[in-house]
Amino acid sequence: MPSQQILPISYHPPSVFSSSSSPTDKLLLKDAEDDPTTRLLLFSHFEEEDEEKGTPIIKPLLPRASSYITTTTNGANKHQQRRRRTASDSSLSSLSDDSRNNSLGREVEHAAAETFLVTRLSLKLLRYLGVGYRWITRFLALGCYSFLLMPGFIQVGYHYFFSSQVRRGIVYGDQPRNRLDLYLPKNTDGPKPVIAFVTGGAWIIGYKAWGSLLGQQLSERDIIVACIDYRNFPQGTISDMVKDASQGISFVCNHIADYGGDPNRIYLMGQSAGAHIGACALIDQAIKEAGEGESTSWSVSQIKAYFGLSGGYNLLNLVDHFHRRGLYRSIFLGIMEGEQSLQRFSPELMIQDLNIRHAASLLPPIILFHGTADYSIPSDASKNFAETLQRLGVKAKSILYEGKTHTDLFLQDPMRGGKDDMFEDLVAIIHEGDSEALAKDAVAPPRKRLVPEFMLKLAHRVSPF
Repeated sequence: MPSQQILPISYHPPSVFSSSSSPTDKLLLKDAEDDPTTRLLLFSHFEEEDEEKGTPIIKPLLPRASSYITTTTNGANKHQQRRRRTASDSSLSSLSDDSRNNSLGREVEHAAAETFLVTRLSLKLLRYLGVGYRWITRFLALGCYSFLLMPGFIQVGYHYFFSSQVRRGIVYGDQPRNRLDLYLPKNTDGPKPVIAFVTGGAWIIGYKAWGSLLGQQLSERDIIVACIDYRNFPQGTISDMVKDASQGISFVCNHIADYGGDPNRIYLMGQSAGAHIGACALIDQAIKEAGEGESTSWSVSQIKAYFGLSGGYNLLNLVDHFHRRGLYRSIFLGIMEGEQSLQRFSPELMIQDLNIRHAASLLPPIILFHGTADYSIPSDASKNFAETLQRLGVKAKSILYEGKTHTDLFLQDPMRGGKDDMFEDLVAIIHEGDSEALAKDAVAPPRKRLVPEFMLKLAHRVSPF
């Protein structure tokens, strides 16, 4: 066997990048610098300087003693060579074990960081909502609700952190929280349809991991899901959220082919507050394209359809409802940049503006899902928006599910396993016209149950949403 030697690694600090370096290189470098798991690799120097000549000497990561060494052919040297090779093999095996341990350590560290972020977001929400009797009872109800669904959360969380089909934290912009997660199908034969998903969270606790259950289940049906994160209040207001979502959509439209997605089959979807943000981003983009001289990085024509799940689209009709529900007027107006901006960020009202109504002709088909028992955002919000769009000539419809609450459609029903009406309706629309995909859907095995039925029924009763 020929002798082998571990090659040295040298690192050039950021200052060596020329002014002609691409923005992508700089963005990737910045992201790597922000990641504590890569900081050690980036900023560990393996160069020493020759004191006499003042020139750098590159030293290998491992001493030469750990490399294979070619020896003479006499008996003693052959024995010594075997001993050295054995020691080297053991060292390499140890390094492999260390690598696996380090990888697991990074996963655990990432999980801890995600848990800390979620806890911080929850505490931030409580700080804004106050600690009155109403919110103390709802906080207790939330604790019970989370406990009842915990078996499902644990399974979804395990898949999120440890599945090779999940690509977490892909950078799409230079602002805080400009990250997205990709859920990729195991089957890689040909480009796949894509959903760009904007998660909900009352504009205060939205987070990309909230779409993990939907992403996991849709990827099992050969659909790629990109869960877009965005700045929450008070880190940003509604215009920042819409800007972030639009930039995330742009990334999906322009780069999803690199991950096996079909750029000609991209769908936009949002849930709850995310449905409102996604609709704002879509209509805002249509308005830009209908104007003159607007520079855009993606086009409404790239979106085959928009799916809104349990969203609110007329804020003037909802501000008092939210106040009664505990999202107080002062907080809500702070999120929406004042009362004067409610119409500007109400998709149902935006599209009726006489100055921009011609933008409606650019919109893709819009399908709005809602439960009739939703008391967080009444189902009339979706019904009225669909009717308004229809009057303007947009292909739109609302699909209402009898007796379903705000969380039934997004959490309890998917965790129940088996047949899920909203999920099947969504997949059928995406796979429409694809006979091969529809044939696979027809024989797809029933999804497994994640939570016992009695716990789901109790969660339905105690849900504070």
